[in-house]
Amino acid sequence: MEKEITTPDYYPLSLNALVNACNQKSNRDPVMDAGESAVREALYSLGEKGLAGPISSAESRVAKYEHRMQEVFNFTRRESAIIGVLLLRGPQTPGELRGRAERAFRFDDLADVQSTLQRLVQRDPPLAKMLARQPGTKEARYVHLLGDAEAWEAPLPSAAAGSGMLAGSEQISMLEESVARLEQEVSALKKEFADFRKQFEED
Repeated sequence: MEKEITTPDYYPLSLNALVNACNQKSNRDPVMDAGESAVREALYSLGEKGLAGPISSAESRVAKYEHRMQEVFNFTRRESAIIGVLLLRGPQTPGELRGRAERAFRFDDLADVQSTLQRLVQRDPPLAKMLARQPGTKEARYVHLLGDAEAWEAPLPSAAAGSGMLAGSEQISMLEESVARLEQEVSALKKEFADFRKQFEED
């Protein structure tokens, strides 16, 4: 879903490109280290559910694969952007989703994000849900329901849970770490995109 929107010239993806996309270091949580066999198994499992599969093309020398989420769920652009980011990054607040989904869809404001989340929550069956708010946080997080949502509801570390709110110095430290991590992600993303493009040119 991400590559269809962000790198449409190189989509659908060859198996090699799909492995690299799965193991991308930026914009992922958790970061994976999936081998070709694991990706093949995932493709087979998704194919059985009608969510992904190969395409037929006389123009390509290698087999390429596409997702079929739109055919199955009939997402709007807003819903597709939110689900895609939730799949890539796990539980997030509406504010985080708005910023991270910007490459796929530019939301006007947080109310737009929240109304999209509510539509996903109210689907039958639901495709998203709101998690319990963590102590010391102002915003609730949302998670997709396309997998095991309970896996995301891990308890907080005892120190953070006990204090309820981090000290100011700890908050500053966390912000500094976040900025450094974002800078690393941008740098890695630039490198991975260059490698990604080169790989398609070789295909």
